[in-house]
Amino acid sequence: MPGVMPSRHLALDLQSHIRTIPDFPKPGILFRDINPMLRSPEAVAEVIHQLSLVCESTRPDLVVGIESRGFIVGAPLAHQCGLGFVPVRKPGKLPGDVVGIDYSLEYGSDRLEIQADALAGQPRILVVDDLLATGGTAAATAQLVNLAGGQLVGFAFVIELKSLGGRTVLPQDKPVASLLAYD
Repeated sequence: MPGVMPSRHLALDLQSHIRTIPDFPKPGILFRDINPMLRSPEAVAEVIHQLSLVCESTRPDLVVGIESRGFIVGAPLAHQCGLGFVPVRKPGKLPGDVVGIDYSLEYGSDRLEIQADALAGQPRILVVDDLLATGGTAAATAQLVNLAGGQLVGFAFVIELKSLGGRTVLPQDKPVASLLAYD
């Protein structure tokens, strides 16, 4: 599976729907804003179509979306592909018993949780998010999927910031797809 979906498959120029905002959230950062894409029904449909091709090749049973923008693309993707959707959330947001994992960030740590019974029966899992940057949150989600009993089959992102090397911290034996890549 290619790392970046070939542009010949794109019926719509998705990059034209991504806004670059300099110095946000702090000086020196070029923020890739997906909000213009979300305002375009055609662009959202194209994103879901392209991500559904990843589902075809990885054959997941469930889509796991990472809080919070992973919900925006993950839930419609799951619906489009006739799959269930499972959210991975920050602590204290899910009812009932949860499985959690603490992970390191550039400056500190964080925690992600999933409902304890969400991955019963060892389903095949595709992890979805809007952005792959340093990869810490996606890597933690992969570990969480394994802890909760799922079988990770791959990752799918709308945008990848290649210069931050996030792909290198993800399991090397699982495919990683991104629709758009920025250096």
